[in-house]
Amino acid sequence: MEVKSTTTATLKEFRAFAVKGNAIDLAIGVAIGGAFTAVVQAIVAGLLTPLIAAIFGQANFSSLNFTINGSHVSYGLVVNAVVTLLAVAFTLFFFIVKPLNALKRRLGHDAPAPTVAPCPACLTDINLAARRCPQCTEQLAEGWSH
Repeated sequence: MEVKSTTTATLKEFRAFAVKGNAIDLAIGVAIGGAFTAVVQAIVAGLLTPLIAAIFGQANFSSLNFTINGSHVSYGLVVNAVVTLLAVAFTLFFFIVKPLNALKRRLGHDAPAPTVAPCPACLTDINLAARRCPQCTEQLAEGWSH
């Protein structure tokens, strides 16, 4: 009987976790991120790498390699991965993060300024406009919270 109730409780806990907004948002974000990365990898492999290769004279970065003691080191794959990472980061920052931050500022969703701070003497949270701590009665100087 104990195993069944433990299993049931665990399943209920998992269901509560799975239907939480954060878990669903994360799953959607991962799925979209994977698709977005595939698109950026295609752009890097099909457009950016050939353009960079035209400048440096190498047709395909993935074929760049060297051999040490019989071991093949394919550093071209690393170059392709770094270019892809930079392209993804650039694209996400300028086409997602910057516009969303601008929209948040325009809609007034910036983080509100704090209205309380800990007392320097007793660490009780008190209003920033206070000149004396209500807990320990410490006299607070002008600009005490800075």
